[in-house]
Amino acid sequence: MNLISAQTRRVFLGRASQGLGSVALASLMSPGLLRAASRGVLGTLPFPQKAKRVIWLTMAGGPSQLELFDYKPKLAEMDGHPMPESFTKGQQLAQLQGQKLVCKGPMFRFQKYGKCQMELSELLPHIGSVADDICLVRSMTTDAINHDPAHMFMNTGTQIAGRPSMGSWVTYGLGSEAENLPGFVVLNSTGKGRNPQPISARQWSSGFLPSKFQGVQLRSQGDPVLYLTSPNGVTRERQGADVAAINTLNKQHASLCDDPEITTRIAQYEMAFQMQASVPELMDIRPEGPKTLELYGCQPGDGSFASNCLLARRLAERGTRFIQLYHRDWDHHSLLREELPIRAKEVDRSCMALITDLKQRGMFDDTLIVFSGEFGRTPMAQGNKGPIGRDHHNKAMSMWLAGAGVQRGITYGATDDLGYAAQENITTVHDLHATMLHQLGIRHDAFSFKFQGLDAKLTGVEGAKVIQKILS
Repeated sequence: MNLISAQTRRVFLGRASQGLGSVALASLMSPGLLRAASRGVLGTLPFPQKAKRVIWLTMAGGPSQLELFDYKPKLAEMDGHPMPESFTKGQQLAQLQGQKLVCKGPMFRFQKYGKCQMELSELLPHIGSVADDICLVRSMTTDAINHDPAHMFMNTGTQIAGRPSMGSWVTYGLGSEAENLPGFVVLNSTGKGRNPQPISARQWSSGFLPSKFQGVQLRSQGDPVLYLTSPNGVTRERQGADVAAINTLNKQHASLCDDPEITTRIAQYEMAFQMQASVPELMDIRPEGPKTLELYGCQPGDGSFASNCLLARRLAERGTRFIQLYHRDWDHHSLLREELPIRAKEVDRSCMALITDLKQRGMFDDTLIVFSGEFGRTPMAQGNKGPIGRDHHNKAMSMWLAGAGVQRGITYGATDDLGYAAQENITTVHDLHATMLHQLGIRHDAFSFKFQGLDAKLTGVEGAKVIQKILS
């Protein structure tokens, strides 16, 4: 009779904790244990890997490009006049559909920054100070016009729920260099003032990919992960032995049924055990010192976007492959003049600090930074004379990239005179994803996963192209 089948579960777990448990615990405590489990499916990459990691800064709600990145003198001249029907006839609008459309000029001044003379809003002086390090794209478009579908499209390349997020695709393909942290980490922060729309966890889901590639959200305040600390009386050695024993059972089960989710469970048990030691150390930013905290403009435990930018750098140092930050409350259907300065101030300094810090540490050239919302805003006003805002808009949006082989100090693409639609070098979300994968060394049109009989891709089948003109 098989020895294991002849003994009770209690006896087996006890013996495992003394034998296999101690060996496995030693392995869990040593660097490199999870490296094999964290390897991606791709072997030799077809392109040079300019980017080793991605930091994606998501401005949730849709920042107004017309007040931040895309100054339109003609729109200023047309302020208060009817929007020409030639621009809007037959076009999809969100909340302005069927209403009287009136032009609204830019509400803030723009100025030129850097040697490149990049034109940016007066609300972004710190980003302006690193204008020579970024590539501003003014001709981005998207398919979705409401928040949740637009986030889905930006994160997964489709508005269909249940598809893998871009962070999951990247870690599936490349794995992670982090030894005791997840390969895909998400951090949230909220602007002061409004009640922002919620960000659903499906935005960082692994979809139909193995679930070990889903994003792990670390909370910015309080315990970063629920149940991070062990119960009273439970030592790390004892817990490590339990993990080893459970995983021994799981490995036996996996050898019989070949279920990838069992492999995921094994990896996640081990990762959870590692995170009990690594996450508290990661989240404690006090050792960074006053100069670094002043650079970012944050304080330990404040849960701000600035703190999350600093945590993003710390995660990048520790080998995390994909780091996504969400800063919420950019949905200004009203009170745009009053609230946009607050929102811009919350992110302006820390974006500059992230670039500066990465450069100082020699990490800027192999880190791809992306700053984007889920869509843009209309050149037409929403609301009356008082709390005026702008509606959702998918025909034109602005975003910027930096690092990892992206050209520095350039402006790419343009919209029409009123900022209604991208007109020159039109780019799509699929193009953006293709460019990200290219800089990671991945050929986007050959990177797929068989799902429901089809070769599913992050960049879809619509003919996505790498935006070569913004690459060095």
